Amino acid sequence: MSWTDIGPLEDIPLRGARRIKTRAGCVAVFRTGEAEVFATSNTCAHLGGPLNEGIVHGRQVTCPLHNWVYDLETGEARGEDARIATYPVRVENGRVLIDAQALIAADAA
Repeated sequence: MSWTDIGPLEDIPLRGARRIKTRAGCVAVFRTGEAEVFATSNTCAHLGGPLNEGIVHGRQVTCPLHNWVYDLETGEARGEDARIATYPVRVENGRVLIDAQALIAADAA
């Protein structure tokens, strides 16, 4: 893995998200706990809603357009045959790091 710093943890609100732009498209970075973060595609598989604007609850996010619920660990949509991409992310010394190799692989797909 090739970790890239994407900013301070404190820039992501607790039970909220931020959007980052990458070559693979927009990625939503969610903060579900004090130091627990997840990264997924920012685009809902249903109608393309911006997931960073959704409601974060537990380890899930609900799309703001039509209420599809996604598991932030797996990317699976609850009750639907759909999923979104997920990316390895971690917190180190108060900074959020994302696996740049995973983003490059997503861009190539």
